[in-house]
Amino acid sequence: MSEKASGINFQRRGGAGTLGRSVSWITKPIFGKRGLADGVIVKDWAEIAGSELARCSQPEKIAYPGRERIEGTLHLRINHSGIAPELQHLEPLVLERINGYFGFKAVARLKLIHGPLPERPPVHEPVSRPLNETEERALVDDLVDVEDPDLRHALEGLGRAVMGRRANP
Repeated sequence: MSEKASGINFQRRGGAGTLGRSVSWITKPIFGKRGLADGVIVKDWAEIAGSELARCSQPEKIAYPGRERIEGTLHLRINHSGIAPELQHLEPLVLERINGYFGFKAVARLKLIHGPLPERPPVHEPVSRPLNETEERALVDDLVDVEDPDLRHALEGLGRAVMGRRANP
């Protein structure tokens, strides 16, 4: 029996969505209460602030002075007090990176909160296998024309890392 014959309309209303859209739908109200909109600043903090700063800090919330969502105060949790003076010195740079990422002046100042960061899953670096004799010879042959010893050494390390990630030939 067809849809028309049965008189029932089987049209899909929303269609299938991505998991990211579903998670965003759930997390947006939670992040919104903290002034973090959709949580992009938390999710992309390492990209925004750089890996060194991201290892010892995490955005907590953004407090805005009025109804406008501009020139807020980012409450930034730091895991040790030793970073505080350096962060105060680097505040203009950090603010520039945040606002550059968003494309407008979302944050005007930082407020540092001292305390432990939540546990994060460890990041596993890919392990390179040792190169076989043929690969080692090919790498050395490729770099024979590089005269600067420091550059040659750096390129050898890069070559070993890249070639070592590939399966054995």
